[in-house]
Amino acid sequence: MINFRDDVLPLKNRLYRLALRITAHTGESEDIVQETMIRAWNHRDEFESGSSVEAFCVTVCKNLALDYIGKKESQNTALEDTVLEQADNAATPFQKLSHEDGKKWVYRLFQQLPDKQRIIMQLRDIEGKPYREIATLLNITEEQVKVTLFRARQKIKQEFEKIDNYGL
Repeated sequence: MINFRDDVLPLKNRLYRLALRITAHTGESEDIVQETMIRAWNHRDEFESGSSVEAFCVTVCKNLALDYIGKKESQNTALEDTVLEQADNAATPFQKLSHEDGKKWVYRLFQQLPDKQRIIMQLRDIEGKPYREIATLLNITEEQVKVTLFRARQKIKQEFEKIDNYGL
C-alpha cells in the first residue's frame, strides 16, 4: 500500500510539467494532475512494494493529456470544417461533394492508424510540435518519431489512393 504524502505528492510538479508539455494549457494540466493523483489514490491497494507508483502516475497523466488533445482536436475539426465549408461555397456541387468525401475518408484512415502512429501524427501535423519535443514526450528517439510519422503518412496516402482509384 502506498503513502500519498510520501509516494504520490512529490510527483506533482513532474506530472504537471508533463501534462503542460502535452496540452500547452495550464488549467487543463492542473486538472489532469489532480485526476492522476485521484486515480493513484483509488488504486492504492493494488500497489505492492515492488510496483512503481511513479510509472503508474506518469502513464495515467500522459494518457489523460493525450485524451485532452484528442477532444480539443475534434472541437477544432468542427471549426475547420465550418471555415472550409465557407470556402467551398465557390466550388461546383461535384467539387464540394468530392472534397467532403475525401476529408471524411482521410479522417477515417487517420482514426484507423495504430495508436503510436496516430499520436505522433496528431502531435506533429495537427499540433505542430517539434520532433524533439515529441520524442521526449513519448520516450523515443527523434529518428523513431520521423520514421513513424513517415509510415503513418504513407499508409494514409496509399489507402486513400486505393479508395480514390477504385471509387469505394
